[in-house]
Amino acid sequence: MNHKLKTVMLACVAAAALQGCATVFDTNEQEIAVRAVLDHREVGGVGCVLSNKAGRWFVMAPGRVTVRKSVYPLVVDCKKEGVGAASETVDSHFGIIKLVGNFVASGGWGYLVDRDSGAGFDYPVTLTVLMRRAVPNTQDEEQPGASNQVY
Repeated sequence: MNHKLKTVMLACVAAAALQGCATVFDTNEQEIAVRAVLDHREVGGVGCVLSNKAGRWFVMAPGRVTVRKSVYPLVVDCKKEGVGAASETVDSHFGIIKLVGNFVASGGWGYLVDRDSGAGFDYPVTLTVLMRRAVPNTQDEEQPGASNQVY
């Protein structure tokens, strides 16, 4: 085999191996930008709670928050009183380069470590949640002739 070809193949294998085991080479935290949209317009001052099996975080949208990565989905619940609310679930993804690197470098053991730590998994860097208009709550308003019952 040609010496240059061997060198190129070795460089490719080394590059793939260095991408492996994100627990060693990557962080298990990720900054995410959160935006809220209602009727095709961005809404400010929206309180959002992001949660996965690794924790729970709060951000005022539009804004940024640092979350802990996880193999599990990220649940995003947003609300602004009198305006609307949104609830969405976002899956995390393990990059193909990281997967190949893990199998080259560790025979797949690195993937299991990354899966446990969440370091190899990423959420989208920007989450745009689509809000629904708040429905007026008529049950709280006093109806004419209705009595307040105490149980």
